[in-house]
Amino acid sequence: MKRSDETMTLMGHLTELRSRIWRILAVVLVSLGGGLYVSPKVLRYLKSVPPGSEMTWNVFSPWDGIRMYMTIALAFALAISLPFILYQLWGFVKKGLHPQERVAALRYVPYSVICFLVGLSFGYFVVFPMSYAFTSRITRSMQLVETYGVAQYFGFMFNIVLPLAIAFELPVVVMFLTKIGVLTPKALHKMRRYAYLILVIVASLISPPELVSHMMVFIPLVLLYEISVLLSRLVYGRRRSASLVEASGA
Repeated sequence: MKRSDETMTLMGHLTELRSRIWRILAVVLVSLGGGLYVSPKVLRYLKSVPPGSEMTWNVFSPWDGIRMYMTIALAFALAISLPFILYQLWGFVKKGLHPQERVAALRYVPYSVICFLVGLSFGYFVVFPMSYAFTSRITRSMQLVETYGVAQYFGFMFNIVLPLAIAFELPVVVMFLTKIGVLTPKALHKMRRYAYLILVIVASLISPPELVSHMMVFIPLVLLYEISVLLSRLVYGRRRSASLVEASGA
């Protein structure tokens, strides 16, 4: 290919990327209007359920209220726009993927969304209340007054919930990488001791500093890793069988 053709191809990709980014921004802005409408309702709901109902939310800056209002609205807009965003990203990257990689990516996208939602639910309904209860118990034992800012409350919640939601993507990521030949069950087996060490560190960072809480987070993470290894073996076995059938047919 000539240099001029390469330049035209690069410019074409950049033009397409810019076009898709503008489409994404347009959809996000439209969804943001709905987010601005539901933001106060979401905030009132979170304040009505434990542990939000157990405290008085305060603001320590004139900007705190606006910041939380916009944060919730933007989170809502991104959640609503996520299918369209994924579609646009898929439309841009699929041209550079092999047919096998395209099929694998499309197949695992729904599972990725499900795993993310499960991790989000586990973080919010299990680990977050447990962490808040522990910190609140320590605060009261020291005879301190619990005065929480709304920005600090949501920051504490996001630091716990989001890492767990991302960690629950591990099985899908491992299956996809195994499907396209990047990972193998043998490699995962060799990495097990290092993976466990990383999981211990993650569990200690996002859970209260006590053994029971560490175990309640560490055990699900270990199960996720072992499930990932099992799924990798299944995908790898099917991949090898398909390769053998294709080779024998050829």
